Amino acid sequence: MSGKRAVIFGASGGIGAAITTQLRRSGDFATVLTGMRSEGGDFRFDLTDEPSIAVAASTIAAQGSVDLVIVATGVLHTDDGHGPEKSWRVIDPARMAHVFALNTIGPALIAKHVLPLLNRDRRAVFAALSARVGSIGDNRLGGWHSYRASKAALNMLIRTFAIELAHRNPEAIAVALHPGTVETSLSAPFQRSVLHERLFSPQTCAQALLSVIDGMTPKDSGSFFAWDGQPIPF
Repeated sequence: MSGKRAVIFGASGGIGAAITTQLRRSGDFATVLTGMRSEGGDFRFDLTDEPSIAVAASTIAAQGSVDLVIVATGVLHTDDGHGPEKSWRVIDPARMAHVFALNTIGPALIAKHVLPLLNRDRRAVFAALSARVGSIGDNRLGGWHSYRASKAALNMLIRTFAIELAHRNPEAIAVALHPGTVETSLSAPFQRSVLHERLFSPQTCAQALLSVIDGMTPKDSGSFFAWDGQPIPF
């Protein structure tokens, strides 16, 4: 077993839990720290509460520098039960702000406090789960305004983080990842319209994403990739 360390934010979700399991089974990491909003992980955090993220970063830092950080968080449905907008006519500022807080600002705050903890003398990866519908270049259907826009903003943040990160460590990688449609609560209302072969278990998704991460080089930093390793336009 190497001395490498990994950190998963959102380890209580379907994808985050599966990634955690596979990382621990791989034997590639001496430490795999898990962060959850509720009890049960190695640290707690709230995407809407920066002090909690700062405390989480302190907990992580106490274990030493980090080689892999995966932000496996995100929201599609608001707490009041509303799903993604089908038209601009139903855009609600409070719901939109909530979606951005969880899909964009929260991951940005994690990056703010955790990117400084990445190893500076060897390959290190910061990966955040995005979504293909956040691709501006790939948007042909419209709708889902808040979700699309929040993920597009996240993708831009990843690109800018990558540029800054390269000055600190040329071997470091920051990347956005599209996991596909996975059998989790987030995608549950839409699974009936997905082809069976395109609906992945969390375990299959985790294996695919980790394979993509393993194959990345610094030239891939700042990019957006799907679960199958194919690049997605911003």
